[in-house]
Amino acid sequence: MMKANVLYGLGDLRTADIDRPVPGAGEVLLRIGACGVCGSDIPRVFTKGTYRFPTVPGHEFAGRIVELGAGVDPALLNCKSAVFPLLPCRNCAYCEIGEFALCDNYDYMGSRRDGGFAEYIVVPVWNLVLAPDSLSFEELAMTEPAAVAVHALRQAGIDIGDSVLISGAGPIGLMLAYWSRAWGASRIMLADVDATKLDFANALGFADTFNPLQGSVGDWAKSLTNGAGADVAIEGAGISASWENCLRAVRKLGRVVLMGNPAGGMALTQDGYWEMLRKQLTVRGTWNSGYAASPRNEWKLAVDSMASGKLDLKPLISHRCSLDETFEALQMMRDRSQFFNKVLILPSGDKV
Repeated sequence: MMKANVLYGLGDLRTADIDRPVPGAGEVLLRIGACGVCGSDIPRVFTKGTYRFPTVPGHEFAGRIVELGAGVDPALLNCKSAVFPLLPCRNCAYCEIGEFALCDNYDYMGSRRDGGFAEYIVVPVWNLVLAPDSLSFEELAMTEPAAVAVHALRQAGIDIGDSVLISGAGPIGLMLAYWSRAWGASRIMLADVDATKLDFANALGFADTFNPLQGSVGDWAKSLTNGAGADVAIEGAGISASWENCLRAVRKLGRVVLMGNPAGGMALTQDGYWEMLRKQLTVRGTWNSGYAASPRNEWKLAVDSMASGKLDLKPLISHRCSLDETFEALQMMRDRSQFFNKVLILPSGDKV
């Protein structure tokens, strides 16, 4: 048996003792050291649900391999690993070209099948992203959002010396800022309507922050870029005003990447639409992350960057909780009853 947070219905997340899974051929049993709470987990638990009930949520997790299924390399035992939570069909046209996030028939840990709000999980060897012992479980649990963030920047075609505007200063927005800094951005600008998030960003060393409630994001970005506007803008909030702010803040021939999950309908004003036309902007969507070996496995890039010290995400962690405390933590996030950035669940109590 093992302890897990089980979603039995909308808003009905309970800590329960359930059967501990057994790894089959080509699989391992992972003892979960840490699991992050994604912003998408909040509607999944409280309003939208998972694809079936009961389900164990959670897709941002890492742990240690403690048991091997048939045919698995014995050298994997006791290794630390992050986990790519998407299980592609490996047969559709998109899988054939390595675009696993676009798979026509995928499965997904934490929404379509049981995920990481638990002490243990069974994982196919293919989904393991092995990591050195020097990285903590807490850091490794942030591999998924870090890979999502770097995928968005790669969609933008960021180059050394680019100025980058990020609309939304939550966990992913700050990871975008960290990646931009590591990539050699000349200026990193963060916009958010939550003053506490901007204060947190300032404390992390990002000085160029702005609250759209206090003026024009476009004018502010131009004032910091010699009147031109940002080379790249990433929309990370998923609301219409944020999208339009990005279009206004970016320079002519600039690039805009849409990343934020929309909470509702998205619409532009006529003037916002004109921004795309008259500036001849490149506007791209981004989804999930790249897991193919070529041209770049973004999960391994994230782990390698954390291991080398180029990407230090530990300061983003604001809350840690046990499985027994998870539901209260999710309620806090839903109600925004206190400031939070990255919330981690420590299912097994492991510290390293």
